[in-house]
Amino acid sequence: MGNHDKGARVTTTDHVIADDTGMSSDIAASRCKDLAVRLAQFPRLALGHFPTPLEPMDRLSEHLGGPRIWVKRDDCTGLSSGGNKTRKLEFLMADAQKQGADTIITQGATQSNHARQTAAAAAKLGMTCHILLEDRTGSNDPNYIMNGNVLLDRLHGATVSKRPGGADMNAEMEILADQLKANGNTPYIIPGGGSNTIGALGYVNCARELTEQANGLGLSIDALVHATGSSGTQAGLVAGLAALESDIHLLGIGVRAPQDKQEGMVFDLAEQTADYMGMPGVVNRNAVRANCDYVGPGYGLPTEGMIKAVRLLAELEGLLFDPVYSGKGLDGLIDLTRKGYFDGMNNVVFAHTGGSVALFGYSDAFGLPGYAP
Repeated sequence: MGNHDKGARVTTTDHVIADDTGMSSDIAASRCKDLAVRLAQFPRLALGHFPTPLEPMDRLSEHLGGPRIWVKRDDCTGLSSGGNKTRKLEFLMADAQKQGADTIITQGATQSNHARQTAAAAAKLGMTCHILLEDRTGSNDPNYIMNGNVLLDRLHGATVSKRPGGADMNAEMEILADQLKANGNTPYIIPGGGSNTIGALGYVNCARELTEQANGLGLSIDALVHATGSSGTQAGLVAGLAALESDIHLLGIGVRAPQDKQEGMVFDLAEQTADYMGMPGVVNRNAVRANCDYVGPGYGLPTEGMIKAVRLLAELEGLLFDPVYSGKGLDGLIDLTRKGYFDGMNNVVFAHTGGSVALFGYSDAFGLPGYAP
């Protein structure tokens, strides 16, 4: 299967899973409990539906002829149609409440899944929400700039403002925060994607949740694949798997930055997150892997591979993926499976980060037929 830093696994009796390090399901369960205790020191709100399902995609597995592929359904987190940001927002919004905030500020690209879930979380908690959307594509398609996630941002009552591509979005949020403070508000700034040490805790917890689910199923997971962008999801998973001493091969499929930059961002945040949890030094640089061959012409811009992957999963598994993030991650999973990247592995999990609402902003990209006669 190539050099994946992954040992062979064997399944023993009574659903005890052991790998080449001899770690049993009992040891994994104990480590999960220890990690849950460590996470419990941080404030957290219940905003999502957890644990999210872990399901086999057997039609896709048969179609590709590789390992058995599973999907971790973080599209089912429940907050405004779901998605991965809900896990982060449980910790971020709790911190905002702790700081006495009455207003939330965040930013993202036009069809930002993070912005939509943040707007929903703010609405649920009775907070005002201001969203700054960066125009990274230059598209003036009414569906793209007003439908999909943007429609839901406004439906949740958020104020939505545009900023030009390349703007310093962190500085723009600080300017807005100063204006709000001058008006007597107490704003709380959430970075793009919710990707800081507090937000990454959501995916530290996901690593624990997934490990517990696998143990309950008697399932030995060889690899975990997901789309990676602002780095919080992957950094949290890296830190969480390191805390659990797991040997799952984690691979992020980049949707924006070149490989060196992406891996650097993930490693830095994973180290900071581990430090924040009181576990300095647990993160290994070799555990940070990003394949950025599927970005295409740029962030938010459709690729032929993404279109084929999204249509394939809709038709084979009845699942919806988004065109910006999870769709490109899925393209990477499918292509790498066909190229033999996962050869020798038995079970590969794809973390579905949600975002299908964005499909309504990209309807023309899919070339779908009209009504049949």
